[in-house]
Amino acid sequence: MKFAVITHIKHFKKNGEYYSYAPYVREMNLWFQHVDEVLVVGTFSPEKPGAIDLPYSAKNLQFKSLPDFDILSLKSVFKTLRLLPSVLKIIYKTMQEADHIHLRCPGNVGLLGALVQIFFPHKPKTAKYAGNWQPGAKQPWSYRLQKWILSNTFLTKNMQVLVYGEWANQSPNVKAFFTATYSEKDKTEIPRRKYDLPLRFLFVGSLSSGKQPVYALELVAELIERGFPSELHVYGEGPEREHLNKVAKELKVEHQLFLHGNQPSEAVKEAYKKSHFLMLPSKSEGWPKVVAEAMWWGVIPIATPVSCVPWMLDSGKRGVLLEMDLDSDAKKLQEQLLDKEKLKTTAAEAAIWSRNYTLERFDSEIKKLL
Repeated sequence: MKFAVITHIKHFKKNGEYYSYAPYVREMNLWFQHVDEVLVVGTFSPEKPGAIDLPYSAKNLQFKSLPDFDILSLKSVFKTLRLLPSVLKIIYKTMQEADHIHLRCPGNVGLLGALVQIFFPHKPKTAKYAGNWQPGAKQPWSYRLQKWILSNTFLTKNMQVLVYGEWANQSPNVKAFFTATYSEKDKTEIPRRKYDLPLRFLFVGSLSSGKQPVYALELVAELIERGFPSELHVYGEGPEREHLNKVAKELKVEHQLFLHGNQPSEAVKEAYKKSHFLMLPSKSEGWPKVVAEAMWWGVIPIATPVSCVPWMLDSGKRGVLLEMDLDSDAKKLQEQLLDKEKLKTTAAEAAIWSRNYTLERFDSEIKKLL
């Protein structure tokens, strides 16, 4: 089978191998195990891959590079219009050549892929919508357009659309799906936590305004003020790093903030094992893999109720749902921290739920789709 992937994710090349963002590559490598040949259409950077990038493992992989494009400014709109014919031609020819078409959405390339796939109604297709599928969620128009095209069974035929979470009143081609990080062999003993002070909070992800790491710091500072000595360990990089340092000094918690930067998965795994809570005050998510990973190791997630998070946390039974009001969130956490037995129960239930979603189960579901 010749398997085509249409994606917006940036790629790098090193020693003849193509690299990209590690969580995405790990997932795609599972798909590639079941096909003979892979065609990847995506953007390319001449820079070296970073610590959070991994190589594809497909034996027979052909990469087709697309130029970077967006519609964020008037200048970029004109540039995109100029590039559009060549981009569409690459996507169309790749789909024409493939036996199975796989779209990665949402994104600029995913949108074009969603439009071009309409011309291949008889080819088997899958689309992984890695964003928030929640009906009525506030999203960019291009995301809403992709969701509409993919779920419209008149335009989109012979496709299974894989989304995060279970939502009511969906078209028959929309299928609830998941992402896995760990395998059956990773079901080792969960660290026993006594929830002694200082409490160890963890933030894993990009330091961007959308992920709101500053709110995580403010919440930890508020808990310290209320008599709960705590630390916040941050794994990730981004434009909010300096802002975090500045706010930490203003709140006089610079010695309780630890910025570790981007780290390989093994280092992050060890961080999960040492932590009590995971903070994710994000504005938007698809499948928040850091939440599922943290839960696997018995880390209690503290997250905003976006996308499928309320389903993952069973409306608060397997974690804490944030209201994004500092006083009310701190009060809610304060009540939780006073009941250590309940904390242990919450952590255990979180781990039980997360350990249902293994790489082996994920691989089995991929086989069914192909």
